[in-house]
Amino acid sequence: MSASTSISRPTRKQASALATRSLPKLSDLERRVGHRFANPALLEQALTHRSYGSPHNERLEFLGDGVLGCVVAAELCRRFPDSSEGELSRARASIVREAALAESARAIGLSAFLRLGEGEVANAGAERDSTLADALEAVFGATFLDGGYDAARTVIAKCLGQALENADAAAPAKDAKTQLQEYLQGKRRKLPTYRVASTSGAAHKQVFEVECVVEELKLAASGRGRSRRAAEQRAAENLLKLLGA
Repeated sequence: MSASTSISRPTRKQASALATRSLPKLSDLERRVGHRFANPALLEQALTHRSYGSPHNERLEFLGDGVLGCVVAAELCRRFPDSSEGELSRARASIVREAALAESARAIGLSAFLRLGEGEVANAGAERDSTLADALEAVFGATFLDGGYDAARTVIAKCLGQALENADAAAPAKDAKTQLQEYLQGKRRKLPTYRVASTSGAAHKQVFEVECVVEELKLAASGRGRSRRAAEQRAAENLLKLLGA
């Protein structure tokens, strides 16, 4: 499918059918996150988007965000005993940012368990980074209420294990796009431009390829990602490598 080809959306009737589709068993998700709920209603609520009805997951998301920050902060302090507060804060931010949480949610197949309204289903809401990240935080909050801090810590470690393993307290404080912009400004060069070179995949699983161009230097690099923003960051990172920056 070419980038210019339009992708049809489900009809209202189709969206209604999808919204009331048979969801996988919650026990499958419990195994994936490593916690069996004494009160399954908490997990159901964590998976319920506002568009579906009440009780929805926004309060659990708020709670889960706080629990997540505490668990990650404690783990980073344990792993990096000599790092400064600023370094630890940057490492934590890289782990709990929306895109990183959405990636972890996809790894456990969370989208298949979400309960969404017709409009969200029609617009592929189950694959949206914000929806996935919010739902994962809500699952953390539900786990905390169901089993306490230790249970929440176990689930967070299981879901974010790879991100915690890859954490680097000495990593640069700024993202690739910001670094590239500041590098070019320091050299009195014009800022880069970004354009979507192509998109591929179904509407709910699109992959973007973005090209970052510095015309003044006749340099270009591309990057791919599940969102345009993620692809732009990777393209900027690749261009920085070309510049040796």
